[in-house]
Amino acid sequence: MKLKEGFVLREVCGEKIIVGEGLKAIDFGHLISVNETAAWIWSKAAEQGEFTVESLSEALCEEYEVSPETAHADVKALLDQWIELGIVA
Repeated sequence: MKLKEGFVLREVCGEKIIVGEGLKAIDFGHLISVNETAAWIWSKAAEQGEFTVESLSEALCEEYEVSPETAHADVKALLDQWIELGIVA
């Protein structure tokens, strides 16, 4: 998987949001508010380029005190949402 081009993580008034830039902003028309962990996962996905649920789960376990099972379930749920929104392919 990878993040679709044209979407970026921004901080606006202390809130982390994912927005479309350029034509993606017109086509998408949404702001997605994310918590600190989801923002970290977005940044890690951007850093990895091509990523999997497993690669992001492993990275999450290295960064935070979370079990592999919990990390996998949480990352999968988040990526499923992002896929549904069309910001991950």
